[in-house]
Amino acid sequence: MGKGPGLYTDIGKKAKDLLYRDYQSDHKFTITTYSPTGVAITSSGVKKGDVFVADVNTQLKNKNITTDIKVDTSSNLFTTITVDEAAPGLKTIFSFKFPDQRSGKLEVQYLHDYAGISSSIGLAANPVVNFSGVVGTNALAIGTDLSFDTKEGAFTKINGGLSYTNTDLIASLTLNDKGDSLSASYYHTVSPLTNTAVGAEVTHNFSTNDNTINIGTQHALDPLTSVKARVNNFGKASALIQHEWRPKSLFTISGEVDTKSIDKSAKFGLALALKP
Repeated sequence: MGKGPGLYTDIGKKAKDLLYRDYQSDHKFTITTYSPTGVAITSSGVKKGDVFVADVNTQLKNKNITTDIKVDTSSNLFTTITVDEAAPGLKTIFSFKFPDQRSGKLEVQYLHDYAGISSSIGLAANPVVNFSGVVGTNALAIGTDLSFDTKEGAFTKINGGLSYTNTDLIASLTLNDKGDSLSASYYHTVSPLTNTAVGAEVTHNFSTNDNTINIGTQHALDPLTSVKARVNNFGKASALIQHEWRPKSLFTISGEVDTKSIDKSAKFGLALALKP
């Protein structure tokens, strides 16, 4: 367990990573290279059906300042400047997207042994203000996540969460969509040696009275190969296998079938990430 409660985004993150991370039905390719001066250049492309989307990201680190500049195939320019540890536990993030003049945002994160705070504000007239805070310890934490639109004069997001962490178990409860949906997640480490774990997430929507249940598991076949599987209450089952064929270079194959409509063809996804 880490030190302190972390940020609000850490509530339920373990279960969400197990259930959703690395699953995809597209074809994705990512390659990262490093210049002699330490500049990291990452090129990625995703094929979604007949549409191909690509981008190039350049990352430069100078002491505690990291600058990311990304250009995509739609001629959008994304810039993010991160200043880490300007003061103990403090991180400042400045980001903007060109040519969108209203996209500028300034975010400040602060981590303490008993609190985690993240606050951001849009750098435009009548901006959206976001605030999330967590108090507690690395074992028990409670927090909230809020967004306020100064133009409309109303809250656009009101969420709350509770997290409990034990040696091999993490449980969380979150209230989202201004109280309209309630989610409970569970993550349990079965065997640390083989990275075997099980997880589940149950979401109830009060306005529609609908329930969504996802159950998944993961297991390492060997130090370089791992498998994951999940199923939900709508009959969709997914699985993936991921192999690290060289350090930090991953090859992932994933698939999904609808067990309630076996006449439909299965969906398959491929992902290749290369790092020197």
